[in-house]
Amino acid sequence: MRIDKYLWCIRVFKTRSIATTACKKGQVKINNSSVKPSKEVFSNEIILVRKNQINYQIKVLDLPKSRVGAKLVDLYRKDITPKEEFEKTELLKFAKDYYRKKGSGRPTKKDRRDIDNYQDDID
Repeated sequence: MRIDKYLWCIRVFKTRSIATTACKKGQVKINNSSVKPSKEVFSNEIILVRKNQINYQIKVLDLPKSRVGAKLVDLYRKDITPKEEFEKTELLKFAKDYYRKKGSGRPTKKDRRDIDNYQDDID
């Protein structure tokens, strides 16, 4: 089975065209080498998928005949992603230091002057 079809069948990607695009961009690797969307997948291979700034590691258990329901996905793959990958996203959330709360609107005149003064100090 093709890698793009496999990732679509086990619901890693919502559509097959998104899976194909991810393969072309180099976000999908098998045994640490980038693959084309037409690469064949076999049992016991480890697939690395970079999605939403997380490097998912998936072990192929079996190949489905077609797209499977969400409850049956674990029959065909095993998620071996380390917990550190998910902790990195939590750290990214805390690392973003927003001056303004999200959705609070455009900068005020005072904010604009502060930004201009800051840029003048840098130059």
